[in-house]
Amino acid sequence: MSRTAQLSRTQGAEGKSPGRWVALSVLVLAVLLVAVDATVLGLATPALSEDLKPSGTQLLWIGDIYSFVIAGLLVSMGSLGDRIGRKKLLLIGATAFGGVSVLNAYATSPEMMIVARALLGVAGATLMPSTLALIRNIFHDPRERSLAIGIWGAAASAGAAIGPVVGGALLQYFWWGSVFLINLPVMMVLVLVGSKLLPESKNPVAGPWDLFSVALSLVGVIAVVYAVKEAATHGPSWEVWGFAVLGAGALYLFVRRQFTLASPLLDVRLFKHRGFSGAVLADLLTVFGLSGLVFFLSQFLQLVQGREPLEAGLAELPAAVGAVVTGLLAGRFARRYSVRVIVTVGLGAIGIALAALTVLHKETGYPLIGAALLLVGLGAGFSFTVTADVILSSVPKEQAGSASAVSETAYELGAALGIALLGSIVTGVYQGFTAPASVPAPVADAAHESLGGAVEASKALDPHTAAQMVGAAQEAFVDGLRLAAGVGAAVLLATAVAAWFLLKGQELQDGIEH
Repeated sequence: MSRTAQLSRTQGAEGKSPGRWVALSVLVLAVLLVAVDATVLGLATPALSEDLKPSGTQLLWIGDIYSFVIAGLLVSMGSLGDRIGRKKLLLIGATAFGGVSVLNAYATSPEMMIVARALLGVAGATLMPSTLALIRNIFHDPRERSLAIGIWGAAASAGAAIGPVVGGALLQYFWWGSVFLINLPVMMVLVLVGSKLLPESKNPVAGPWDLFSVALSLVGVIAVVYAVKEAATHGPSWEVWGFAVLGAGALYLFVRRQFTLASPLLDVRLFKHRGFSGAVLADLLTVFGLSGLVFFLSQFLQLVQGREPLEAGLAELPAAVGAVVTGLLAGRFARRYSVRVIVTVGLGAIGIALAALTVLHKETGYPLIGAALLLVGLGAGFSFTVTADVILSSVPKEQAGSASAVSETAYELGAALGIALLGSIVTGVYQGFTAPASVPAPVADAAHESLGGAVEASKALDPHTAAQMVGAAQEAFVDGLRLAAGVGAAVLLATAVAAWFLLKGQELQDGIEH
């Protein structure tokens, strides 16, 4: 008897698969693969900036092109997994992710790095929807599924913690490209073990994969995000409006087409479920408020406060610790106190933590930074775990891939928009600093591109002038960071209020599915 057949037989009799926890451990490796990659980039940014010398705009593209591409392809890849098998898609994606990581590690120019990050996004788009969809199909007891989702989320948080620490240790002794090579051993274990232990699952009546819908979703999401990014960076223009209209038009046609297809790429009727829509919106706005700040926090710790990469990685650990703790408890608490209470409390905690960072300055002691990061982690563990559970529980298990993809699209779209808009606030304020009059124009121009560029450009100046220029640049960077934290806090607190109303009456399931 095949492994899949054995799984189905056991589920029919007991509602549970005997190897479900072993299978979950393999899925955790996939989550670690993506989480580690996402976090090490921020830590490697200063060294990368000094080596590749990207402009401020190129640096933002390096930071967010990965999220742009993932956001554009997640729905398509989630739907593809429903059709060809989630295990198959996961293993193909993990192999590609490891291979493209090598290209990232050995990039020799900003342009090459941007392309490599985009290709990594294509591979990454296959991983996250597959892992959540497999959890939805492996765990039929809702209480066990809540715990599994909590472990899944805790693994993502652990990856966010492990990435900076391991990456920081590597940056102490090797070049910045080494932080991408840590993906390879994780990928190898995932593929070798996953091919043996993971059960296959797919929608037996999913129908064909509509390539025109794939193209519409890809063009629509990327064009809209690009338009927002350019408008935030350079202001409105005919180019910005052109891409905005192109993106909106493509998304409109995508939605219209889904209603006409017998087997849509995405069942847009899912959004009529208030709990589903509320959870997706909460995820998008939460990540939006967090991502821009997180992207620049590593630069603050290293380039403003002068910490070594490993020390900066360790300094960010409290966020991951908090998320692991509350992620494992979130399902139990949501059943006891209600979904909307836990999500609202979680979002409110993140908003308060971001508000605390509006008083940040160059000499701020670690206790304030560490406490704010811990509060961010505690809140995120509650909100993200419960919203993921709500999203997966709102759909039939045959549509788990598409629903997971919507959840991850909200996450990645929020990350891309957060880096683009909040990052543009930091960059805009930063570029307004005044360099000393004695600094040559070419050096001043290089310094205004990014804080890493200012540190590098200062090496061409005498020590006194260099200290003046770097000091002015650091002050401007911190001013921008404080403003971005304030905007993020306002977004999170407003989202907490919205979640209180949108998730009214929403409950997690209790009975075992058959």
